[in-house]
Amino acid sequence: MNFLYVIYAVLTMGGLALFLGLVLGIASIRFHVEVDPRVSHVVQVLPGSNCGACGFPGCEAAAESIVKGEAPYNACVAGGFKVAKEIAAILGVEAGEEGIATVAAVGCGGGRGKVKMRFAYEGIHQCVAANQLIGGPLACNYGCLGFGDCAESCPFDALHMGNDKLPEVDPVKCTSCGICVVTCPRGIMKLTPVGGDYVVACNSLDQGKIVRKVCTVGCIGCKICEKACPVEPPAITVQDNLAEFNYETCTNCGICFEKCPTKCIQRATKAEKIKTPPVKTSA
Repeated sequence: MNFLYVIYAVLTMGGLALFLGLVLGIASIRFHVEVDPRVSHVVQVLPGSNCGACGFPGCEAAAESIVKGEAPYNACVAGGFKVAKEIAAILGVEAGEEGIATVAAVGCGGGRGKVKMRFAYEGIHQCVAANQLIGGPLACNYGCLGFGDCAESCPFDALHMGNDKLPEVDPVKCTSCGICVVTCPRGIMKLTPVGGDYVVACNSLDQGKIVRKVCTVGCIGCKICEKACPVEPPAITVQDNLAEFNYETCTNCGICFEKCPTKCIQRATKAEKIKTPPVKTSA
């Protein structure tokens, strides 16, 4: 009797398995979605970092959107022109011209010891959190808070915090994805052309007399750099109390760097290899 129970159980389980197998087989045929083989080819070309700089949750999602035409072939910011050109070849479209290669730069030179503090901060060690607490502990309302949100957000390990609590960029690892730019609550991080030898390491829009009280290396809007620039019109101008480069006309002569009284104009960190520029067009 017990032996019959075993047989019945085996037959029942076998029949159920066969039935479910048939259901799954029919479902797989009926609901089959044809995958464009170009998607896998694009995925292989993409960096695979899943950084999200393109606006998609990962490289595979980006590849699918690119193949469908929902995203441009040069959507991968981190991959630059090299990747965009390979994807264009897969899609059978013509790649655009090379754009200007950029690298992340720190728009603040007011590290610890150079900028005054308003109070001792004991809260969450995040720039976003500190910034929400009456603007953070810095006396400068525009300076780097120094908790490293940008460094933590970088998917390419191109940012590290220095002893002065300022981020340091590794230009070789930097892909110019721009994630650090959108992560910083104060807009400290910027993307600057690789060919630029100098950067304005200040982000303050305060008047010079206010800047002098809180930071020793801030831009005071004196316009000495603008007046000293040999280019006409000047390749560096002061707008809203802050100096700004026009890298398209700047000749990297360094006169502004030499003349700046607060030394807020600093030498840019140079990459040891030629960076891959993006493409200009997005069609």
